[in-house]
Amino acid sequence: MSRDARWKTLLELLVERGRLEVEQAATELEVSAATIRRDFDQLAEQQMLVRTRGGAVVHGVSYELPLRYKTARHASEKHRIAEAVAGLVAPGEAVGLTGGTTTTEVARSLAVRSDLSAGSPALTVVTNALNIANELAVRPQFKIVVTGGVARPQSYELIGPLADGVLGQVTLDVAVLGVVAFDVVHGAAAHDEAEAAINRMLCERAVRVVVAADSSKLGQRAFAWICGAELVNTLVTDTAVDQETVRRFEEAGVQVMAV
Repeated sequence: MSRDARWKTLLELLVERGRLEVEQAATELEVSAATIRRDFDQLAEQQMLVRTRGGAVVHGVSYELPLRYKTARHASEKHRIAEAVAGLVAPGEAVGLTGGTTTTEVARSLAVRSDLSAGSPALTVVTNALNIANELAVRPQFKIVVTGGVARPQSYELIGPLADGVLGQVTLDVAVLGVVAFDVVHGAAAHDEAEAAINRMLCERAVRVVVAADSSKLGQRAFAWICGAELVNTLVTDTAVDQETVRRFEEAGVQVMAV
């Protein structure tokens, strides 16, 4: 296992459990304890975790794993979700994409659609995610609009009032939301309030709103509210979703696609 792969796995385990012991991590990753100690020390230098006697704990009280360290957890589910979401977009439409691993996969699925290879433009993409804009900017058939704002290193998203000027002047056919949590009662949510505010504005500028979220995020709550379930037209998730959860969303007026 490469160093990058070890670091991603270690950080994800820390987010899940809150604490990791050296010997425990070495056993799970099938490497030596010395290697884990060295990894913990290097990650602590980057303020990604806090070293303890014999192990490590997550850095801070509220912890969000930076996008660059997120592994392909639920990778197959996210790929299927992304393809399904991309299929909901018609040629010539204006699409808003928030940041996140699932929406990044949506952007990649849009990029390889054969029916979006021509036109002027074949698609207009409005995003506050630098990584998505970077990936799609090389596609000449796409018109890419970046919101502006201050870069948030955890998610590569631009946040703050500078984005208001751009979003206040556009109208979108569809906004695709990547979320940390989505619940019938508590709505869609993110970790960061400034990020949530930009995502909320994207929703308000769109004719229809699609939430792209694997089933592990459903029925969950998070700190920063984006929008209520009543504003969401479609939820695209994976087939592991509980049928009771599906029923509750559908009763709230949200079309559920489990792929």
